[in-house]
Amino acid sequence: MNWLANLAQQRTPWVLLAVTAFTFEVVALFFQYQMGLEPCIMCIYQRTAMLGLLSAGIIGAIKPTNMIIRVSALLSWAVASIWGYLIARQHIEMQTTTDPFAFSCEFEPNFPIPLHEWIPQFFAATGDCGNIDWQFAGLSMPAWMEVIFGAFTLVLISVVASRLIIKKSL
Repeated sequence: MNWLANLAQQRTPWVLLAVTAFTFEVVALFFQYQMGLEPCIMCIYQRTAMLGLLSAGIIGAIKPTNMIIRVSALLSWAVASIWGYLIARQHIEMQTTTDPFAFSCEFEPNFPIPLHEWIPQFFAATGDCGNIDWQFAGLSMPAWMEVIFGAFTLVLISVVASRLIIKKSL
């Protein structure tokens, strides 16, 4: 339990978080540009959540022994992984609903700044949220993203909970 509780104070786990998130971003770009799968608005939001995980990893790796930096990184991790999970869940509902009027897929991302205009290669949504263009082991892309974001969230909960348990026992 001590090992798990002390992970957030070490640089390597934060770098691993950043590298993992970066790898998922590269895979998303591979799917888009090499496999020709056009991202929808929900895909773009999930990419943005993955960028949040990448940012959390980078923040945490700066100085994991500093409590302010560590807490900022953990909060970023929490927001990004939970938001990504919820977006993936909603995307699955869009793909599986039988009511054609239940959901509408926006055409432009709703970001505070126009990222889709500044970096359209990464943030422009050109696909349809309801299409299932790719599956692996019976799961669509958003279903895999739900699993991935769920795993990120479970790891976060495990690290934070073990830290809180260790602190209470001291």
